[in-house]
Amino acid sequence: MDREQDRAELLRSLVDIRDVRVDVSAPVEERMRSYVEQIGNPYLFRMGDVVVRVSYADTQATIDDSFANLIASL
Repeated sequence: MDREQDRAELLRSLVDIRDVRVDVSAPVEERMRSYVEQIGNPYLFRMGDVVVRVSYADTQATIDDSFANLIASL
């Protein structure tokens, strides 16, 4: 199987986050449960044709710091 087929298979296997619906009037625990039930793996999903992988680094830098560094490096 080539890379394009692997990617297409991966995309088909992931939930598109745009299809996830959460009742914002529900209690937080219920919203979290609903989200995880719908998305499956909250660390690996897709948005359209883009695979999104969430990970955390062992660092003191915030997401804002990291984003500012990313923009500054462009």
